[in-house]
Amino acid sequence: MPTIPRENNQPHRLRQVAESFGTDAERYDRTRPRYPDALVERIVAAAPGPDLLDVGCGTGIAARQFRAAGCTVLGVEPDERMAGLARRTGVACEVSTFEAWDAAGRTFDTVIAAQAWHWVDPVAGAAKAAEVLRPGGRLALFWNAFQPPPGLNEAFAAAYRQVLPEMPGYDHTKPVTEAYTAMCAMAADGMREAGAFGDPEQWHIGWEHTYTRDAWLDQVPTHGGGTRLPPAKRDELLSAIGAAIDAMGGAFTMSYTAVAVTATRTA
Repeated sequence: MPTIPRENNQPHRLRQVAESFGTDAERYDRTRPRYPDALVERIVAAAPGPDLLDVGCGTGIAARQFRAAGCTVLGVEPDERMAGLARRTGVACEVSTFEAWDAAGRTFDTVIAAQAWHWVDPVAGAAKAAEVLRPGGRLALFWNAFQPPPGLNEAFAAAYRQVLPEMPGYDHTKPVTEAYTAMCAMAADGMREAGAFGDPEQWHIGWEHTYTRDAWLDQVPTHGGGTRLPPAKRDELLSAIGAAIDAMGGAFTMSYTAVAVTATRTA
């Protein structure tokens, strides 16, 4: 699958990528997968109360799910375009990077980050989360990792190699959880260094979603640096991926794993 481009294993430094998703916020909100109910329910059940802060909330995809589960949600998002769409869907959202955000004395029962913590400095972010969490509160960071089915997996990898040979980070052939396990490990190290959390633990929840050709092609430009591709390159990539899906019958079932790392704020 497309993995996050890295610079010295510090993707939070790649601000030009992190802040590129807002160029097509509507597409991002429309096409990006939601998170499994089992994960949302587990995080809510582990929290001491309903007040939740969503770090890097984007267009509010996870925020709306947690609000539906009974939480009172505030989002923090560095991109005004993404934050504006979140507000239009009813999510309260303040514009800032998390590291620079002024909590103004507010505290929360839960801090989450959905598909976003790799854009946050793992040590400074954990320290900031500790500042705004009540004792016994929970920091829960999670990602959706996807794995195309065999055959299509290799065809997607070939499409990226053909169109974007200069971007070797795009590789569908490696086990999907590898990159996300590394992200979880980096986040867990940040929690430990902050010195304010119990032992981090990882949760994995598998789920599936069936895509038509058009539905998947609609989502592809929202991955990694896809929003920054020249139109001709993007069209060439979509054509190659579309041909691969057509060869598999025009639809496919994607295997997802929701990967989470979480810890409790100590007293």
